[in-house]
Amino acid sequence: MARKKLTPVPREDARTIGALLRGLRRAAGHRAVQDAASAPGFPAARQTIYAYERGGLTPSLQQFIELVEFYVLHPGAADPKAEEDLRAQAVAALTRALGLRAYHFRQATELIERLQPPLTEGRRRRPAG
Repeated sequence: MARKKLTPVPREDARTIGALLRGLRRAAGHRAVQDAASAPGFPAARQTIYAYERGGLTPSLQQFIELVEFYVLHPGAADPKAEEDLRAQAVAALTRALGLRAYHFRQATELIERLQPPLTEGRRRRPAG
């Protein structure tokens, strides 16, 4: 089966995803991209993060999740938010990103709803007695 060409990510979605990543990076105490990129185990190259945060590139959903997880589990030294607040911001970022057209989650859930079989009433049980 031939592979379908991916639809381009709407520019506004790319910018929103970049802003979510930038906000989370800063909340995690990584003031500059270089601070995060130089941390052991950082899941992307510095130039890639710059491109994501500017909206020039859009990370795959897997890459987005890896970055969010890294920021929460490896806060930087520059006054990170409290862990509970950082985790809440990460959940909000993931929730917001999944609602964007870029990750096709909404389309997937709509397809799932359309593919569900219709609900039917089952047989009713008679009371014991």
